[in-house]
Amino acid sequence: MSTGAVIAIVVVIVVVIAVVAVVAMEMRRRKLRRQFGPEYDRLVTELGSRRKAEAELSARQRRLAQLDIRPLTREETARYLGEWNAIQERFVDTPGQSVEQASVLVTAVMKLRGYPADDQDEAMEALSVEHGPTLSRYREARLTSERARVGSASTDDLRNAMLQYRALFQELVARPGRDGELEAGRVGRQTDDPSVSPAGTADDTTAGRGPVTSAATGTTADGAAAADTVGPADDVAPDSAVNGDAVSPQRSTRG
Repeated sequence: MSTGAVIAIVVVIVVVIAVVAVVAMEMRRRKLRRQFGPEYDRLVTELGSRRKAEAELSARQRRLAQLDIRPLTREETARYLGEWNAIQERFVDTPGQSVEQASVLVTAVMKLRGYPADDQDEAMEALSVEHGPTLSRYREARLTSERARVGSASTDDLRNAMLQYRALFQELVARPGRDGELEAGRVGRQTDDPSVSPAGTADDTTAGRGPVTSAATGTTADGAAAADTVGPADDVAPDSAVNGDAVSPQRSTRG
């Protein structure tokens, strides 16, 4: 074989390897963007480099794999759904307090599932791996909670915060279904107004159970009946009702 033919073969091999590497990198990038959603773009902007952002996101995946993240039991799911509905029903009368209690409840569920809830930065990083598309809404809700503590959040701001907390809460209490997707029991009637839209109903295992006492807020709510309760909406109800957020399918956590 001539020297020219050998060189041509080597060149072809190098080109093929380069193309494969580029394709693999692009596939990996698309997968990360799909998994992390707005968190991908936020981190690219923060770090100023796609490569650095992707390295950080991959590191988050590895760190999450070392945590003992578990789904809630059916009883825990029913309990926390009941607590959420109780908080939500009080929103019209005490919007600021309800938002604060919603924040505490979400943190309690995070901690029970195994997320590092005591460190907010670590919690955000861990949540981004499996709840990336929802995390930006949770960040906004937390900012509103901070503004509410100093009295600078309007009722509309607080209503939006409840909806943003609810989006993450629904994913956190969801349980793997038979098809591998996540489900949080039967989701009750919902609108964009948190005062009339429960997060969901307790599942069938709660039939005949008594009131559920909240560990996060100290309140009592009947988880099995909460989905049929419609609170007053005169103060904050929107002009037209729409279907609430369904639980977004996420990658199953390790049991």
